[in-house]
Amino acid sequence: MKIFSKTDHSSGMKKLAIGVDIGGTNTSFGAVDQSGKVYFTGSFPTTGHPSFEAYASTIARTVLETVRRIDDAEIAGIGIGAPNAVRETGRIEQAANLAWKGSLPIAELIRKYTGIDNVRLDNDAKAATVGEMLYGGGRGIDNFAVITLGTGIGSGFVVNGRLVTGHDGQAGELGHSTVVPGGRTCGCGRKGCLETYTSAVGIKRTAFEVLSDTLPAEAALSPLSAIAYNDMTSKMISDAARQGDPVALRIFEQTGEMLGRSLANLTTVLSPEVIFLFGGLARAGELILDPTRRSMERNMLENFKRDMPRLALSAIDGDNAAILGASALVWQAVG
Repeated sequence: MKIFSKTDHSSGMKKLAIGVDIGGTNTSFGAVDQSGKVYFTGSFPTTGHPSFEAYASTIARTVLETVRRIDDAEIAGIGIGAPNAVRETGRIEQAANLAWKGSLPIAELIRKYTGIDNVRLDNDAKAATVGEMLYGGGRGIDNFAVITLGTGIGSGFVVNGRLVTGHDGQAGELGHSTVVPGGRTCGCGRKGCLETYTSAVGIKRTAFEVLSDTLPAEAALSPLSAIAYNDMTSKMISDAARQGDPVALRIFEQTGEMLGRSLANLTTVLSPEVIFLFGGLARAGELILDPTRRSMERNMLENFKRDMPRLALSAIDGDNAAILGASALVWQAVG
């Protein structure tokens, strides 16, 4: 387990929200005050626990032990961001990227093992959206969208100052909208989802398609040609593109085309003022922003071209973004 302390030991009671981000590989956590100041962060492997109950107990024990290191700390609540989480039920439902299947009562177990009643749960992308609203570029903006470009694609939408949840809490799955009928197989079991083209995994798949469609002599000049699929990362593709590698630039062009087309469709439905990109692939910056903007404009309904949504990177601290987003669920609830 890794713990990084940013504790300020000045006098006075500190009211803190605990943010927990559940990922397929690692679970990250931290304590955050209402202004967004982070007091500590930590992480431990999500895998390797004998049961889901044992995993939830590890979260509770680790968080409580770490909070005790902070002088005069009071826990306002625990916010959890997780894949396939439903805030209304407090459960994780059929998460493809977690070792445990079925309906997982994470909020109930965390309440049980910590003794803290105020436990808030949401889809990790919606948590990021609430974080953007409270701590980031969404402050003061009533209509915006957050698209998380990670291992998968998540999204959250704010309309008239309120997070869109739908009647069952599951609204906002842009990543599982079909962009290529009959296209790539998705982890959800469907084909052609946006996630299979514009996530960190999707861009790898595009990389190998582009390499296979490139003349062998040209492909051999790309540093990507020597990297095995399991070893390749989106950062490697970004690094190659920044060096001017034409193969890598084509990969980003194709990825941006797919993403921009979907965001143009999103605009016709929600008309957001800003669309924030968040997550690992978003760190490519203009490499992903430029082709996405061009594609949005090409595919945008004419009425919306006069005042197109601004496409921007998330304004949340990238290193602690997931923790900030999860902690924001607590502050949103307590007001």
